[in-house]
Amino acid sequence: MTPPPSAERGSAVVEFIGTTVLLLIPLLYLVLTVGRLQAGAFAVDGGAREAARAVVTASSSDDGAARARVAVAIALEDQGFDPQPALSGEAVQVACSKDPCLSPGGTVTATVRASVPLPFVPELLRSWVPLEVPVESRYRTTVDQFAEAR
Repeated sequence: MTPPPSAERGSAVVEFIGTTVLLLIPLLYLVLTVGRLQAGAFAVDGGAREAARAVVTASSSDDGAARARVAVAIALEDQGFDPQPALSGEAVQVACSKDPCLSPGGTVTATVRASVPLPFVPELLRSWVPLEVPVESRYRTTVDQFAEAR
């Protein structure tokens, strides 16, 4: 005598695949999003540090500002972000504690801001709802106290 066929036969595989897909897709999106946010944090942090150093080591304040913009653009591009806001000066702000900016013993503070877009969000949807996360970093360094005023 053979046992009757079961109606539940083979459904465990289907349930496993369905559950895996339902849990794996949001988890994968979360990992991608956190990875992009981390890349944005690395970009603005490195950009702020290098911008402040570029200003402090420059021969003049104007040269320092230009070097700071280029340093931030390189840092953003290195992490896969658009460098254009840095080159135009929108993403970079340099503040000095003394006037003129490169006075010995003064401090230079560089602030870098960037917006990290959420992955796989279409441009059309971004125009309706802001689906970007702003990241910002600030770095302060001191002008060499024994340097000549520039």
